[in-house]
Amino acid sequence: MIEQAKDLSQLTTFHIPAKARYFARYNSVEALKKLMRTEAFRDNEWLHIGAGSNLLFTGDYNGLILKSDILGRTAYRKDADTVFAIAGAGENWSDFVDWTVEEGLAGLENLIDIPGEVGASPVQNVGAYGVEAGNLIHSVEVMDVQTGKVERILGSQCGFGYRESRFKHEWKGRYIVLRVSFRLKPSHTAENLDYGPLKSLRERLGHVPTIAEVRDEIRAVRKAKLPDPEEIGSAGSFFCNPVVDAYYFSEVIKPLAPDVAAYPVDEGKRMKLAAGWLIEHAGMKGASVGGAEIYPKQCLVIVNKGDATAQDVEQLAEKVRNEVKRRFAVDLRPEVNYISTKMEVEMLGSGTSKGVPEIGCLCPVCTSSDSKDKRLRSSVWIKTHGLSIVIDPSPDFRQQALRAGIDRLDAVLITHSHYDHVGGIDDLRPFCVNGDVPIFAQHDVMEDLQRRLDYCFRDNLYPGVPRLTLHQIAAGEECVIDGLKILPLRVYHGKLPILGFRIGRFGYVTDASELPPETMENLQDLNTLILNALRHRSHFAHFSVEEALKVIETLKPEHAYLTHFCHEIGLHDTEDAKLPKGVNLGYDGLKITIL
Repeated sequence: MIEQAKDLSQLTTFHIPAKARYFARYNSVEALKKLMRTEAFRDNEWLHIGAGSNLLFTGDYNGLILKSDILGRTAYRKDADTVFAIAGAGENWSDFVDWTVEEGLAGLENLIDIPGEVGASPVQNVGAYGVEAGNLIHSVEVMDVQTGKVERILGSQCGFGYRESRFKHEWKGRYIVLRVSFRLKPSHTAENLDYGPLKSLRERLGHVPTIAEVRDEIRAVRKAKLPDPEEIGSAGSFFCNPVVDAYYFSEVIKPLAPDVAAYPVDEGKRMKLAAGWLIEHAGMKGASVGGAEIYPKQCLVIVNKGDATAQDVEQLAEKVRNEVKRRFAVDLRPEVNYISTKMEVEMLGSGTSKGVPEIGCLCPVCTSSDSKDKRLRSSVWIKTHGLSIVIDPSPDFRQQALRAGIDRLDAVLITHSHYDHVGGIDDLRPFCVNGDVPIFAQHDVMEDLQRRLDYCFRDNLYPGVPRLTLHQIAAGEECVIDGLKILPLRVYHGKLPILGFRIGRFGYVTDASELPPETMENLQDLNTLILNALRHRSHFAHFSVEEALKVIETLKPEHAYLTHFCHEIGLHDTEDAKLPKGVNLGYDGLKITIL
């Protein structure tokens, strides 16, 4: 049965009020297949909630929330050294770990009392006290939503990393976890004793600890320093322990924090820092906003004191991130997944290649004192589904990012390689401290960037240069960035084939002089369209205002904004007043919210 307007507060460990437009549970593969044939599934975004841990709903969810009730635990002995322990995705994680311990199967005991269900373990690659689930997962049985078939994916194919997997990124929205198989060892003797309080356990006990003793020790430690989600709302560790380049650590962080808890990873190329240490020594222990508080016993945790809103948690997390960054030059990233179907778009620039005012021009537009007549090169910043994405880092990107307050970047989309759309790539340097910035572009653009910015793509990078990863995309072929589906669109800039983008019900097209029929079809049913309109008179490679308005009239988005203007467009307020209802001139700093 599909429920409507479902209260989610008791289905998440944060216990923060939020509602889902639709909610459904299933207890078998057949029930899931039946659910997948419904309109609620086909016509809406959907999200698998599991036990509701590691999630923060920042508002009501305008889609379908799914919850697995697929249960069952079984053990299959492969040989004298290996037993496969298999559990349904809906099994409580701690109950499953307890079961493996009682069955005499070693491996998972260090992961006791991590909130959640078995189905989340390969998605989040849960880990604690020196053990990660990904190191023990043999295979994952999944439903392929695209084909409707059940498949088995080997653990080696899942791309496990620190709280990472392909299920969180390119596989998000494609696969639903049904069952997980773990490769365990038939033994009562514990082996993973090199982390934290386990180092002294053998000495305290006087013998090699059993897996049951390790489980009990970790359970006691967690109980002493972590809140029980049944009593105090939280999502466990809110922030990831940051991993930074070793050179950046030694040159920047170490002088600011000589005693910071850190250890090398990736063969010494990077350093992992203790986020809890950074938060505490930034003076944020016990800090609060509204009903949200940094848990005094463990600074990695944000708790709901009883009346917290999602906004309280967001603001407190941002306050912590800002203070840690100010004190130690480290960017903390949330481990918790922010869930929202809302999209926020900011127009970073609305000008053409020369910008407005043009250098040396004394026309009324170029000499206007109105801020809306001052246009940097065209670019937009998109925030949605917990992601921060920029389309076209222009030569003005540094100035635009400072003005907009961009402090995190998850991906960059490129329409084409003309300099006014890629000239700011070198200014992506600050966003590369915690890892490479992914850039999504078509093949010819990738080749052009590698030629122009060869110093960014060498095997041994000079310290401080942008660390970039190129991902090839193509018009008409949907790509997925951390679960966000993006459709690149074919656009013609004169004779040059470039890209536009559709993300949900938002469309972005710039530098277009022609939109082929398939692109027009893919731009139907938009909430918001941003479209280029160079000036009033025609141009061989850009839409004029009249041509852009004809496209808008055909597509009929709920609202449209024009962009990519030269100074011939006229004064903003004068020209904006002439446009049809539902159409406006864009301007630098324009903010659009799409629900």
